[in-house]
Order: sequence, then structure tokens, then C-alpha cells
Amino acid sequence: MSNLVDAVDGIVHEPTQVHEDGGVDLTVTEIYTVDVPGRVDFGGGELQPADLDPYPRVWRDEDDDYQWWHLDAGTYLIEYNESLSGTALLQPRTEIVERGASHPTLQVAELPRVPLTVGGAGLRLKENARVSTLLPR
Repeated sequence: MSNLVDAVDGIVHEPTQVHEDGGVDLTVTEIYTVDVPGRVDFGGGELQPADLDPYPRVWRDEDDDYQWWHLDAGTYLIEYNESLSGTALLQPRTEIVERGASHPTLQVAELPRVPLTVGGAGLRLKENARVSTLLPR
């Protein structure tokens, strides 16, 4: 894809999110926990989605515009503010990895909810934080 930014809708702040090399950072809009497991079978006749519950947010400071998620060690599903109409490589940002969290690197044609694994002492994540990067194929 020659111009990835044209295939991404819902960018929160283009000057911060768009890289000179054509990459686009993605921001988190919601984090979920899996309350009831989904089902995956061989033929798809018993395929069932998992029941998800939005993870609670807290105010760090009452003057803040955005709240924070205080994530313990574990696995969550993240949802992005942005959407994609094209094909790109999705990878975790270094800032997430260096703080003990990660998600799989995926070839995507749309932006699914992605499992975020948080290790160790947990992670504090602010609404609209840049957590992933899309790279042109």
C-alpha cells in the first residue's frame, strides 16, 4: 500500500501518529476482559463469541481529560479508535514492549480486537495511548 494513512480512519492526532516512513500509530479506545469463554470448533457450526466486559478506568487526577486503566498481569482485548481499509502489518509499539506488555504481530486487512498480554507488576495505560503501529506491506 503506497499511502497507509489514507487507509486509516479515526486518527486521533495525525501529527503525532503518522510516521515519516509511512507507519501509523494506533490508539486504544477500550480494553476488555473475557467474562465467558467463546467456542471454536472444526466446522464452525458451534462457533460462539466470548462475552466481554469493559475493563474499568480510573482518574489519575481530577483535572485530567482522560482516564487510566490499571492493568494487572494477564491478558486483555484492546480495541482501537482507528479503523483500516487495506492491508498492513500490525505490531506492538516499543513503548509497550519495554514496559512488559505485548500483543501479536499480525498481517491485517481490518483492525480486530487484539489480545494484549501484560506481565510482571502490571501496566498503567491512559485512554488514547498509542499502543500499536501499522506498517505498510
